[in-house]
Amino acid sequence: MKDILLSVQDLKVYFRGDETVARALDGVSYDIRKGETVCLVGESGCGKTVSALTILGLIPRPPGEIVGGKILFLGRNLLELGEEEMQSIRGSRIAMVFQEPMTSLNPVFTIGDQIQEAILVHQSIGESELHERGLQLLRDVGIPSPEERIKDYPHQLSGGQRQRVMIAMALGCNPELVIADEPTTALDVTIQKQILNLFAKLQKKRGMSLLYITHDLNVVSNIADRIYVMYAGVIVEQGDRELIFKDPRHPYTQGLLASLPHRSKRGGTLHSIPGTVPDPAYKPAGCPFHPRCKYAIETCRSEFPDLCDYGNGHLSRCPVLYARRDKHEDTKGRKHEKE
Repeated sequence: MKDILLSVQDLKVYFRGDETVARALDGVSYDIRKGETVCLVGESGCGKTVSALTILGLIPRPPGEIVGGKILFLGRNLLELGEEEMQSIRGSRIAMVFQEPMTSLNPVFTIGDQIQEAILVHQSIGESELHERGLQLLRDVGIPSPEERIKDYPHQLSGGQRQRVMIAMALGCNPELVIADEPTTALDVTIQKQILNLFAKLQKKRGMSLLYITHDLNVVSNIADRIYVMYAGVIVEQGDRELIFKDPRHPYTQGLLASLPHRSKRGGTLHSIPGTVPDPAYKPAGCPFHPRCKYAIETCRSEFPDLCDYGNGHLSRCPVLYARRDKHEDTKGRKHEKE
């Protein structure tokens, strides 16, 4: 498709230890179109961050190894580029906002120095223009009194302000794609909403695409155009936001949605998915979710499932529910007849 900005195709990333091989990504595929927000969703340990770091060429090698697949940025395979070519793209055309700004910002440099450095890596501009660009970026991300704040050090800012500085650094060269890795996890709900509104405003203003990595489905419900649900290094379900939330077709997605707090559950017991995400070095045979799945049958324990097509771009990696699609139950227990 002409409007696809980034296409990750059958990406496999392994981490080799002395005696084990951790299959962090085991054939991951997803697309990001120009101007849209794609959410990559799943529990911790599913491979979401590894996927993002691989796009930017930041996987340490060794122990990491890209075993197979492609990452096409406007048709160009990033995995075939040398480090110098990747540096010209990283931070310039594809930028990343990391999860914890206090570990990403340098405590001995002012935020102005750090924002300006991110620009100077890719562009040659005069000192006065560079300073004005830094001030404008702080204005764009909603930092009050930017003339004063640009002289501050990271420890002098609040958590929300530090995250806004990280966003300003990512936007310094007007990238076409911003990858946001759990950027609001450490923030309270009010600041979280402000950051999400900021992303939406900047997207509209700049026309950029956003890959948002999170485990928080409440956030996803507000910002996503399309959703990819990841489990144990594979995509288990994908589709438009409305399709995923209204009619999830994979047991893992159903479990995640059922775990969301709701007014109707007040005073009751919250749902949880039994078990934990498997160690990538010791994945079970067959469907990786089968040890935690109430629908699992013998085939699930031995055969890796293909993606089943429900139409309109809605795919799910569960042949058991696909076979029962004439009468299935959604996360609220309602039965649906076959369309």
